[in-house]
Amino acid sequence: MAEVLALRNDCPVSKTCGSCSYAGKTYFEQTAAKEKRVKRLIEPFCDVLPIHHCDNPLYYRNKVHSQFKRLKNGRVIVGPYQSGSHRIVEVDSCLIENKIASEIIRDCAKLAEKLRVDIYDEVRHTGDLRRILVRTADATGEIMVVLIIGSKYFKKKKIFTDELLKLHPEITTLLININTRNDSMILGGNEVKKIKGKGYITDIILGKKYRVSADSFMQSNRSQAEILYSEAIRLAEFSGNETCIDTYCGTGSTTLSFADFVGTITGVEIKESAYSDALKNTMINKVKNAEFVLGDATEYMNELSKTDAKIDVVILDPTRAGTTVKFIKACGKLAPPKIVYISCCPETLARDLKGFRDQGYEALIAKPVDMFPWTDKVETIVILSRLNLQPN
Repeated sequence: MAEVLALRNDCPVSKTCGSCSYAGKTYFEQTAAKEKRVKRLIEPFCDVLPIHHCDNPLYYRNKVHSQFKRLKNGRVIVGPYQSGSHRIVEVDSCLIENKIASEIIRDCAKLAEKLRVDIYDEVRHTGDLRRILVRTADATGEIMVVLIIGSKYFKKKKIFTDELLKLHPEITTLLININTRNDSMILGGNEVKKIKGKGYITDIILGKKYRVSADSFMQSNRSQAEILYSEAIRLAEFSGNETCIDTYCGTGSTTLSFADFVGTITGVEIKESAYSDALKNTMINKVKNAEFVLGDATEYMNELSKTDAKIDVVILDPTRAGTTVKFIKACGKLAPPKIVYISCCPETLARDLKGFRDQGYEALIAKPVDMFPWTDKVETIVILSRLNLQPN
């Protein structure tokens, strides 16, 4: 661990890229800063345990996407947008992206230049090759590549995909996604053409297999996701008989990881593709005590609070925006004895903890986990307990 803590991110494009907030710092310096941030915001509510470091803080990101652009001299570049702009930052190698994913992306740019592929022009909204998405499964070694094109017909599809697969036969699934939208959405609708493979890859978290589609939500650092779920399960101290609701559940990785430790668990997810994957993941893993509901977490909780349902635990893992006032008030009415809050933004977590306190809940303990080294993101688990108070 001493060697890990001494690691320094000296990325040459960090100032223009903007993805790594702690570039130029040692790993120890950035985790100390994250722990300090969590403590400043969350200690008014409960004790904060030391941050859980990442054993492998380099090349961890298993989902990578980049944009293509042809320069006036004919050269094709590829990379992320500069923070707050649509200027592409050319990156030769990234210290947080999966190495194979980065290599595939750079080779696609070279191939597009060699074959004179029509590159999408963001100003004119014309052209073919627009973006690329690469997803890797650390546990199985499977690789998905999605070529996103800005037209209905990819003129050099066959020669480009044939050459790409010759360069990288390790690609297990190759897809083409059509995105003609004039916005920053990475993928476009459901217009997907399968060139090779099953159309998805499979990864493993805490012994369970997960089907990962092009647009599935999965934690982008698999090994730390296992730490995050294990810590949440440990801190929650389940008896094994609880009736649980897991809101904002995505493709079900939290739900199915918790299922082994509770009586029954219901996952709630608003995105149809993620809900569909969650159902498939339940069948793949033969989990009998988990079910899923397609719907908005706030509305589901609000309707449930109007019934006489007896819920022991509510789990929530919302986006950076946190949850809603309506969701928190629904918890106050439903009155589960325990709430497990997994947050990726300490600022909105602090705001929501105040809301839960007003509804008669006490935060017992918090545990930060460094899921995304070098970025400003930090995950925090908080366990809340119901007090014998009348909610406001």
